[in-house]
Amino acid sequence: QVQLVESGGGLVQTGGSLRLSCAASGRSASNCALGWFRQAPGKEREFVAAISWSGDTTTYTDSVKGRSTISRDNAKNTVYLQMNSLKPEDTAVYYCAARWQWVRTTKSDYDYWGQGTQVTVSS
Repeated sequence: QVQLVESGGGLVQTGGSLRLSCAASGRSASNCALGWFRQAPGKEREFVAAISWSGDTTTYTDSVKGRSTISRDNAKNTVYLQMNSLKPEDTAVYYCAARWQWVRTTKSDYDYWGQGTQVTVSS
């Protein structure tokens, strides 16, 4: 079992930045690929970014590529999502997710989920 707790969401103006954190706990948390997904009101949960257990592999959805960076600190069992140049369309609840080993971009491939943290970007 892996438990995930997100933090760092909030209200920010267009063009601002936020850093989301996700603390993972559980015996095998460091062996998991970790991902970020988001869900806006009335929309499906969508992939944002993911990182392999080693940190060597990262992938992003096109809409955040170049504006966001995913990273992880395995000593702290924490994954981060640095988001810059935020836009109103980034407004959503952001979820951290974990799966064994390999990076995937489909939500059904992830086994563990956090409760989410709200990000609101005002125009």
